[in-house]
This record gives sequence, C-alpha cells and structure tokens, in this order.
Amino acid sequence: MKNFFILLLVLGLTSCEEKTSLQKYFVKSAENKNFIAVDVSSSLFNIDTKKLTPSEKEALASFDKVNVIAFKKDGKNNAAYHKEMQEVKTLLKDTVFQPLIKLNGKGKNASIMVVDNAGTIDELVLFGNKNDLGFTVVRVLGNDMKPENAMEFLKLLQKSSINIEQLQPVLNIVATKKETKQK
Repeated sequence: MKNFFILLLVLGLTSCEEKTSLQKYFVKSAENKNFIAVDVSSSLFNIDTKKLTPSEKEALASFDKVNVIAFKKDGKNNAAYHKEMQEVKTLLKDTVFQPLIKLNGKGKNASIMVVDNAGTIDELVLFGNKNDLGFTVVRVLGNDMKPENAMEFLKLLQKSSINIEQLQPVLNIVATKKETKQK
C-alpha cells in the first residue's frame, strides 16, 4: 500500500509539469541582462475621461496594460539571441495565439496575433525582430477588447498626453543603437 501511494505521488508530480507560457517568459526575461522590460498602464495616456464619447470610454475601459520585452543584440550575445528567438517562436506557435498578420523581409520579421475568447480579445501580441538589433515582444492586455474598438483606441492615443518617462527604457535602446551605428 505504501508503494502505491509513492507511485501516485510520483505520477502526480510528473503530470503537473508546468508548461512555459508567454507570461512566464516575460517574467523570466525581465531578470535577464540582455532584455529591457517595460510595463505600461493606462495611466500613461493621461486622458481626460470627462471629454470622451461613450465609444471612446468603452475602448479605454477595455485596455488594461501593455507589457514589452526587448532583447538588445550586441556582438557578445549572438548565441543567447538565437536561443531566446527560438524559445519565443516556440511559445508563439501555441494554438492559443491566432495569427492576424505576418510580415517577412530580409533579416527582419513581424507578426501580430490575438488570443480570442468568443469574439472578444483577451490579448494582442506583436512580435518583431531584426537580426542586427534584436527582437521585441509586446503584449496588449485588456478586458473584453473588441476588434471594432481598435480604431477608437488609436484615436484616443492621438488625443493623449503620453507620459514619456514610462517609456524611457525602450527609448534608451533606440538611442544606444543609433550611437553604435554612427561610430
């Protein structure tokens, strides 16, 4: 009987092996020196909600936050870049991500995918890479985001007074790459 319980415990532990998710990858990558991680909340947009139309309010209410990770490639981390790229591509092949757009070019790729939940979007994922710079993965998370609200949300971004300080880590990557190319 004791051996039976040990066998059940071993089977239970091995069957509970956790599958890596994109969310777990973001958490793990945030601690890696090759990555820059930024979380952007809706407060970044500094939008006066009193002046919004009902459809604009609905679009804003459906937005929760954006998570961004960017792998900054340099001459010293080529092997890590290829390993991380492969891991991201494997994660994004999961059937939960439904592809919308895929663009391929020489040394660069981009794709947009959604996690759909019965007509509403739980998550929008943008993935892009350029072999000489690195790659970026953006997760737009929300509550009952609807495809028809996307244009409304883009209009809201134009009306906003964005708090640039929250985006500074990403802007620093761009500035560093420009300086490197100019040398």
